[in-house]
Amino acid sequence: MLVLTRKVNESIKIGDEIEITILSVSGEQIKIGIDAPKHVEIHRKEVYLDIQNENNQASQTSVDLLKQLNINFKNAR
Repeated sequence: MLVLTRKVNESIKIGDEIEITILSVSGEQIKIGIDAPKHVEIHRKEVYLDIQNENNQASQTSVDLLKQLNINFKNAR
């Protein structure tokens, strides 16, 4: 993990397209601004993990449904 120290209004660049700017610091909270192209998805980590979990559950449901449909189709013959 890279650890950097930045002050308010200072930025960090990630590649050519992403810039993270420190907007304010208040106690233990830090506000950051992220400037990135629209095709780059940006989520808080807990939201990202929830999305991944939902996607995994949806894909598993699809596999289970296809298996059941296949069984039903074979039995209908």
